[in-house]
Amino acid sequence: MSVLLVEDDMSIAIVITAALEAEGFEVVRCDSIVERDRLLAERRFSALVTDVMLTDGDGIATIDRVRAADPGLPIIILSAQNTLDTAVRATDTGAFEYFPKPFDIDELARTVRQAVGSNTVKAELEGEGAPASLPLVGRSAPMQAVFRMITRVLRNDLTVLVLGESGTGKELVAEAIHQLGQRRNGPFVAVNTAAIPGELIESELFGHEKGAFTGAVARHVGKFEQANGGTLFLDEIGDMPMQAQTRLLRALQSGSVRRVGGRDEIKVDVRIVAATNRDLQPMIAAGTFREDLYYRLNVVPITLPPLRERADDIPALARHFLAMAAQEGLPRRQLSEDASALLSRQPWRGNVRELRNFIYRLALLSREDVIDAASLGPVLAEVPRGEAANTDDLDASVRAWLGINSPSPGTVYDAALAAFERPLFEAVLRQTQGNQLRAAQVLGINRNTLRKRLSELGIAPGELAR
Repeated sequence: MSVLLVEDDMSIAIVITAALEAEGFEVVRCDSIVERDRLLAERRFSALVTDVMLTDGDGIATIDRVRAADPGLPIIILSAQNTLDTAVRATDTGAFEYFPKPFDIDELARTVRQAVGSNTVKAELEGEGAPASLPLVGRSAPMQAVFRMITRVLRNDLTVLVLGESGTGKELVAEAIHQLGQRRNGPFVAVNTAAIPGELIESELFGHEKGAFTGAVARHVGKFEQANGGTLFLDEIGDMPMQAQTRLLRALQSGSVRRVGGRDEIKVDVRIVAATNRDLQPMIAAGTFREDLYYRLNVVPITLPPLRERADDIPALARHFLAMAAQEGLPRRQLSEDASALLSRQPWRGNVRELRNFIYRLALLSREDVIDAASLGPVLAEVPRGEAANTDDLDASVRAWLGINSPSPGTVYDAALAAFERPLFEAVLRQTQGNQLRAAQVLGINRNTLRKRLSELGIAPGELAR
């Protein structure tokens, strides 16, 4: 394992080299951007440790050249310019870690070791040799940030709170933390707290004794005990009843549970990963979620980006799902480049789950082995409007409209304007009960202009009044 160290302060370079060599790394040193780029072109490194101010320029400003030479290379940035601007710039590059000078040399060495190990983990997370149950596919910057966070919790048992919209893959993150971490040989138990009736959730989590309540005909071991030695995944934690929240907090604080109807405290050794698609802060303010439980769960937050923020990953995800579909007995299909580009322009309100379901449907319905944009369009048009376009998100709606309709060059503006005006005029006319004068006032346009556009668009105000 080799590390490229770019540092123009010789005394610091010597100290860092000694620390890294003590960790078993081969260290290659240089003091300039030009020399760095030459070395990256000649060989591969396990990690890059670089200062910001070098003999021939700004190390951060040229990180894009490092990414071009080796996209997956972990980068650790050092800087004597301990300003907020430098910290933000370093973070924006997607660097694995940023160390303001002076720093703890042992901590730097440990971070380099962690960064090198993260490359193997990221390859597994991205599906390259990963277990089939961990299809965390993606090389976009938002997903790289997720992968970095996952790698940082694999060697410890800190509680993790996974945040994100429905369908982003929160349970997959929990499974990855379990299967790649130090509890991989223990059980992984998942509980959807929103799917359990409020009166039964304590029994499900903590178990119950025989005769504890009507219907308790035998002792039941709860999820905490079932997950002993492994990981307990609490999904939709924001929907947990308040009484169960109190019991859960006590279990987390004490490391033990008491079955419903029981007297004995049972010690349990579990790692907790919780997830929610809700914003818990307003719930805390409203008194529907315990603040102390929130802070107990939110030790390490991992936020999963919605699919619309990682559109670069859609082609890879689509190919991954086509391969999965083929393994499950559906016809083996491939996507053309124009079809992949068209998929990337869709809003995917249901996120990765919606994309997966669409790809399976596409594999089933397509008549060609290679699916192009022309054959993709009709299937996209069949997607319910609630899935294809988010009417609360104008940007997503426009992208969805362009992807489905594909107006010819030179007509895009007029076609888009007409497509936008029709639902706008119809909505306002419904509000005004078909009164064109009031509708024009609401819209802020001349009544004659409105009347002319209604005629051109074929909209009948009288029908909307009903």
